[in-house]
Amino acid sequence: MIKSLLLFLVAGLFEIGGGYLFWLWLREGKSIWFAGFGAIALVLYGVIPTLQPVSFGRAYAAYGGIFIGLSILWGWQVDQVVPDKFDLLGAMIALLGVFVIMYAPRS
Repeated sequence: MIKSLLLFLVAGLFEIGGGYLFWLWLREGKSIWFAGFGAIALVLYGVIPTLQPVSFGRAYAAYGGIFIGLSILWGWQVDQVVPDKFDLLGAMIALLGVFVIMYAPRS
């Protein structure tokens, strides 16, 4: 379970980071290099979930919950947007879904 959660974390950082680099290039007028590094990060994001020990659909469904939580944290730490109680509640519900999808015992 720890390896799986670490893979989700790394995938999330590459996806959010890559998207953010594109955001900076297109919305903030940063150098085209930001887009290039963003593209590399997004390609790595595409590779990392293939290392999950479950099917594609299950891995990507669970990753959605991880992405929600990481996006809230990214906004808080990078954009300085403090999450409110509804952001935190929504992220907790999504993360609960991750644990049910990925780690619930199956017969």
